Amino acid sequence: MAVVRMKVLDKQEENLVHEQSLKNLNEIGVLIRSQSVLRMLDESGAIIDYETGIAKFPESMVKEALVKAPKRFKLCGRDPKNDLELPADGGAPYISTDGLTVYMRDIDTGEKRSATRKDLADFAKLADALDAINFFWPIVTVSDVPEDAHSTHEMWTSLQGCAMHIQGMSLNRLDAATEIDLAALIVGGKEELKKRPIFSVIHCSISPLSFEKGLVEAHVELAKAGIPIVSMSMSLSGMSSPVTFAGTVVNLNTENLASLIITQFAEPGAPHIYCSESAPIDMLTGNMNYTAPEMLPISAAAGQMARRYGLPSMVGSWGIGGEGFDEKISPGLIAFSLMRVFCNTDLTCGFGGLDNSLGCSMEQMVIDSFQWEDFWALMRDFAVSEETIALDVVKEVGHGNSFLTHPHTAKNFKKELFFRDKKKLAWDAIPSTKMAQEAREIAKKLLKEHEVTPVDRDIIRQGDELISESEKKLSS
Repeated sequence: MAVVRMKVLDKQEENLVHEQSLKNLNEIGVLIRSQSVLRMLDESGAIIDYETGIAKFPESMVKEALVKAPKRFKLCGRDPKNDLELPADGGAPYISTDGLTVYMRDIDTGEKRSATRKDLADFAKLADALDAINFFWPIVTVSDVPEDAHSTHEMWTSLQGCAMHIQGMSLNRLDAATEIDLAALIVGGKEELKKRPIFSVIHCSISPLSFEKGLVEAHVELAKAGIPIVSMSMSLSGMSSPVTFAGTVVNLNTENLASLIITQFAEPGAPHIYCSESAPIDMLTGNMNYTAPEMLPISAAAGQMARRYGLPSMVGSWGIGGEGFDEKISPGLIAFSLMRVFCNTDLTCGFGGLDNSLGCSMEQMVIDSFQWEDFWALMRDFAVSEETIALDVVKEVGHGNSFLTHPHTAKNFKKELFFRDKKKLAWDAIPSTKMAQEAREIAKKLLKEHEVTPVDRDIIRQGDELISESEKKLSS
């Protein structure tokens, strides 16, 4: 199959990134702020300095982790029709909403405000209704729960709010254990959850080259339960990694390999996803610069390294980072922001996000899902075979004649050519006077009419009790 993909590293450069990552792991190592995880790695062959918390890994551990890691597995949905096979063989990647934004734009007033669990449930329902969205990352950080329990509430609300796979977060071992128990309630036990993981967890290393205590202990807990780990490196060029493209790529690759080692030596064969959302900083503000053109080749290089290792990946993202629908955005910024989905990735995210992932809106989710159709058209498989080359048809048509009336054209044009929805063409203007209002109306209609496969009421009651017990443990 022929597919449109971006490649930035040649074979020699790929080899160099791998070799330098091995050197990084063996000579510099990674800081792991958990004595229990350090002991586990020590018993597995790592070189541990317990005083500094530095773990160094010989090449043999990297090789063993890569052998143990599964190359194919499923991200399962509460409804099996939403299961996602990884890797996404050819075609467009699976895509989700943006995640954990700190504000939303109210669908009625347009005002910025904090989000509640009810808002998150509405976002989940809208995601369930939009065909373009394949899995759900809790798009808002909810404000109506204890701060140290927000991730479990977001997971539980999302599992009820839509029937797709949920990609969440666990801040510590208790979070992880609670989320495992919640999902096990839905699928019928922990053994069944291992077979059908209905949620996965993004765990960010703390660049450069360190792992925070709560996250890394949750990492181990989740791996043992068969929950897919998404090892997101957010290496920031010039701040948490070298300012150079190559230095940033080696840093994110090193962190991904270190995370993989933790997963595979905690539980051999546990599902693991190579992940990067790395970018330069804005040298004027110190903030992560999602609109930097360098983010595109960094993401493409990360995707190449994941392919080299045979690991499913989530690199790059979707979205142009504007604050509102009427904002004027340069064509160049749009191009290199949206092209990140061509970076050799199986999963990506970003639907509904605004303001460099600080905010979100339901209207933007609808707009993104409609505009995704154009990118799907570019990323779909194109079959290349003797049959599709069709020399027999060329012979029949003959020199200088037209293929338009040949039966071969009539038979194949609908599957070979993409036809855009004329109703959506008006949305292509940036900004469009029709885009926001129409999207708002569509979102409200879907929220009113769409029905999500419900969770049994008794299971909801048991889950609510689990979260209450977890909050008590956190407060004590």
